[in-house]
Amino acid sequence: MKIYKLRVIAAGLFFIIVYCISCPALAKDFPSQKLLPLDLSTQAATAAIKQCNDDGYNVSVAIVDQAGLLKVQLKADGAGPHTLDSSFRKAYTANSLRGSTQKYAVMVANNPELQSLTRMNENILLLGGGFPIKFGDEIIGGVGVGGAPGAKLDETCARAALKVLKADEVK
Repeated sequence: MKIYKLRVIAAGLFFIIVYCISCPALAKDFPSQKLLPLDLSTQAATAAIKQCNDDGYNVSVAIVDQAGLLKVQLKADGAGPHTLDSSFRKAYTANSLRGSTQKYAVMVANNPELQSLTRMNENILLLGGGFPIKFGDEIIGGVGVGGAPGAKLDETCARAALKVLKADEVK
């Protein structure tokens, strides 16, 4: 009976050692992915709201994750209800198309054959105020601002969010 217990203990130790050695090797096969933390996303959205508020505009700000799903959305006091939709759609578009929404708005205006971009799905909005959130070669989300009287003004506020995130600016 003693020998049986020793064999079971030895086999158990053997499997534990093999498991500990092989797990780090297996983990190397999986790609790593940067994520937007909720607290940092909230700080970034708040910075965008503050920037626009300081400039005299009531806006909404949306931040989406890499999958285009809403991470954070804030609506300033006095911002119109439509700004919720536009901020989300700008963030989604910037993330999905991997560029600023203003860049694509200009591209479509200058090339009418690209009008189909505006109808790719119901979330696409080609209107300035959205930027992808980029770190190096990886886009991990998007930020969109809606409600200021003009794309350049929305972009100024979106850039305030990018600054908090320490993201690379995309033109």
